[in-house]
Parts: sequence; structure tokens; C-alpha cells
Amino acid sequence: MTSPSLDPAEGAAELADELTRAMKRIRHRTVHRLEPYGLTPGQGRALRVLAHADRCETPGRAIRLSELADRLNIAPRSATTVVDALEQSALVERVPDPADRRAVGLVLTAAGRAAVERLAQVRQEVAEEYFSGTDPADLAVMLRVLRSAEAAHARQSGEPAADAPPAAPAAPPAPAAGR
Repeated sequence: MTSPSLDPAEGAAELADELTRAMKRIRHRTVHRLEPYGLTPGQGRALRVLAHADRCETPGRAIRLSELADRLNIAPRSATTVVDALEQSALVERVPDPADRRAVGLVLTAAGRAAVERLAQVRQEVAEEYFSGTDPADLAVMLRVLRSAEAAHARQSGEPAADAPPAAPAAPPAPAAGR
């Protein structure tokens, strides 16, 4: 356990190590839970970005592949690979862009929207399981600190803040019964 008198630089490095360890465990559990659905976490992130654009930005809005790659912070070629797999699974459809007939947009299919709901459920279950032994007040502090650090990093680097769908409410979820 970290001592409150830790040097700030040591504390930051230790926190980074703990975050890395936590994310590896969460990712491993998520990969395991998504296997029955034939999805990877990367595909899940792409589906969430498409769902966010459709739900929160402009209903029915198609996103260009280059925009998806930017939002996922991956190379366009990698985004193509992800979208090809999602299209083969009938979760995403390529549609003509009405503003530029040379361009193609990406939209969720009905099966894609159902997959987004399954993903949300898996993410919620994994998070509840991982954080079940953590005090809810500590979760709220962790969330506030990480959001603050992300915003500060974005300001300092001149990069836009992480473009992800809105996070869950600040109040941490109650542990699921029977787990």
C-alpha cells in the first residue's frame, strides 16, 4: 500500500503501474466475456463510437472510416481491418456518403445496436466484479482524479480530450447481488 508521504514523482509512477495492472486484468476479463459473442475489445470500441455518433450526435449519422480511425486513435488501415470484421458479422454497414459520392460512411445495423447493448452489459459486469471490494467513495475519488488528469494532459499536449462515449455517472455501481 502506498504511503501518503510518498514523493509525488514516485506516487505518479506507482499509480501508473497500478493503472496498467488494473487495465490488463479488466481487459483480460472483458476478452473472455466477449468471446461467446465473437467480438474483440477493439471491435467493441468501434461499435461504441458508432453508437455514440448515432445516439448522441446526429441520429442516423454515418461516420467515415478516417473519422472512426481518428476517434479510436488508430491508423486508418487498422480501422479498415476492424470494420471489415464488423461488416462480415453484419454489425456494421458501409453506406454512400450523401455529401461526397466517392466517400463511404459507416452505420450500425440492428444487430450492431444489439451488440452494443451486450457490450455495455459485459463492461458493467466486469467493472462491478473488479471494483466490488472497493469503497464507493474511493471509486468516486479515482474517477474524479483520472478525469482531471486526462483533461490536464489534453490541455498541456494541445490534443483534444479523449473522444469516448460519455462515461457512466460519477456514482459508482452497487456490487451485483450473488457475486
